[in-house]
Amino acid sequence: MNVLISGASVAGPALAYWLARHGFRPTVVEIAPDLRGGGYAVDFRSDAHLTVLSRMGVLDELRAVATGGSPGSYVDASGAEIFALPAEFTGGDIEVRRSDLARVLHGRTRAVCEYLFGDSITSLTETPTGVDVTFARSAPRTFDLVVGADGLHSNVRRLAFGPEEEYLSHLGYYVAGWPAPEGTVADRVARTYNEPGRMISVGTTAGRPEVFAAFTSGVLAFDRRDLAAQKEIIARTYAGMGWRAAELVGALAGTGELYFDAISRIDVPVWSRGRIALAGDAAHGATLGGMGTGTAVVGAYILAGELAAAGGDHAVAFAAYEKELRDFATTCQEGGETTGSFLSPATAEKLAERDAMMLSPEFPAMMSEVARERAADIELKGYGLY
Repeated sequence: MNVLISGASVAGPALAYWLARHGFRPTVVEIAPDLRGGGYAVDFRSDAHLTVLSRMGVLDELRAVATGGSPGSYVDASGAEIFALPAEFTGGDIEVRRSDLARVLHGRTRAVCEYLFGDSITSLTETPTGVDVTFARSAPRTFDLVVGADGLHSNVRRLAFGPEEEYLSHLGYYVAGWPAPEGTVADRVARTYNEPGRMISVGTTAGRPEVFAAFTSGVLAFDRRDLAAQKEIIARTYAGMGWRAAELVGALAGTGELYFDAISRIDVPVWSRGRIALAGDAAHGATLGGMGTGTAVVGAYILAGELAAAGGDHAVAFAAYEKELRDFATTCQEGGETTGSFLSPATAEKLAERDAMMLSPEFPAMMSEVARERAADIELKGYGLY
């Protein structure tokens, strides 16, 4: 069976790998002209995550490029430390740059999968025997199945399921990340400064200085492709902030690399319609704190396995995939509900409460353990391979 996958970040290549292992013929279409560089660090934090990576044969490769995580220090306007966090609090069992993860997964799949870079799907028409697909650049083709693994702002979900606003919930915060000039950070410690409703941090990921910011806001109207408009929003939001905010926001002027998005959650009542299904963030995304990367690789393993177990019967397989994964994915998403309020408490009172909790030696360890338990709460089938 020929399966078209939209998206070459994490869920897409992971699904392509497992489909090929089970004898399917995957094709991945990606709107970017090549693998995306940059991107913030992502982590894996349970036996379920590590088991799938190990079965893919990529765990050692990822450990070789692991960032090691960064210890954190939350500071006041003078730079004096309020409380500290160990590297494993944010880094999990293994942390890597998203771009390194995508490169490793692409390397594992490029020999068994067709990649169409610099292209995108423009229409999907289901027939009794397949899905007729038109592309922005390539000639029209017909596939047995189509999977949208193209992120929170999924093109496949929009085309086959309806407008994004039907499935996306804004959680009241925005996050941003951009590179900082060399020499901005003297050590591996990520230092974070808060004022009510806004936060800014600077640290290193794999030796590269980076700025991370989060702030409270209602829904903002901006073009996700308009870099200048996004920079203006950030500059306006952080004007007058203390500590090193002016210096760090000033670094935006000289960079063409910026990640900027709302903290939001995707809820799709049913992850498939006919021969078209959703995977990863397109189905169950949470911008930050929802362990979306780990859930994406676990979900890819399950989706391909259920298609193989059902002998390619998509109706049976898609239902089984959702039954196996939905509760796990939904539970993991819950972590994203509190991420914004932790990063950027909206009021002085809430900020003081956050700091007081984090000064307790037991609280950070408890938070890490809750996240680990959420990420481990699934039993992986062997699907005839294990």
